[in-house]
Formats: sequence, C-alpha cells, structure tokens
Amino acid sequence: MQTLKPKPKARPFCLSVKGHVKLLRLALAATSMTLFILAQAPEPYIVVTGFEVASTFFFILLYILRLDRLISCLFWPLLDIINSAVAAVFMIVVSVLALIPETTTHTVLGGVFGLAASVFCIADGALIYRKLLFNPGGPYQKTDAHDKL
Repeated sequence: MQTLKPKPKARPFCLSVKGHVKLLRLALAATSMTLFILAQAPEPYIVVTGFEVASTFFFILLYILRLDRLISCLFWPLLDIINSAVAAVFMIVVSVLALIPETTTHTVLGGVFGLAASVFCIADGALIYRKLLFNPGGPYQKTDAHDKL
C-alpha cells in the first residue's frame, strides 16, 4: 500500500532568489530615479527610470499575489524576460548618458545606480530564462525493453 506524500508548499516569492533579485532591482531603480529627480536631470532620465520602477513593481505584485497562476492566458515568464531585456537596454543607455557629462554629483550617482540596476535586470532575465529552460524530468531517452530490469 502506497502512502500519499504531502505536496511540498511553494516557496514564497519574496524568499526566493528571483524575488530577492527583483526587489534589489526595484530598490536600485527607485534610488536612481530619486537621484535624477533631485539633480533635476533631463526628463528622459526620469521617465525611463520611472518606467523601470513601475514595471518591476507590477511584476513583483503579480508574483506576490500569484496572479500569474490566475491569469493563465498570457505566458508571464516570456513577458518578464522581454521586460528585463528592454529595461536593461534602456537603463544602460540612460546611465551611460548620465555619466558622460558629469554635471552634478546626484546625476553621476543616479547613473551609477542605474548601471547597477541594469546589471540586476540582466541577472533577473537570466534567472527567469534558466527556470524556463529547466526540465526536471531530463531529456527523453529511448530505452530497450531488456534494459528494464
């Protein structure tokens, strides 16, 4: 007689590695946006970092409330990877542009925090991509009937 094993509980999003990376990405982007606002940097710097903060907050809220499981008509990991890639490109461009003229200390610090946020955007996309390709059963291998002993 087989005994049923209880199903392991899912790890909460905030305690996972993906959650930590996404929360750190949010904190760095928000810090970069705040420094750009304090430095009165050009509007595109503030808009791009604001977009990054809003989209990252949206995905954190989505994963915390488990809405990705409820709304199954969209393939959320692919959307998250695309968001990470687009955000990384925009954040790198804005951060490099903020670092080139070296106008104020706040602008330079905003660029440095933006570069750090873009590194975590790339790491977040890589984590999701790795999880997307993970195959727990392994590749299918054809076995002969005489090997089943």
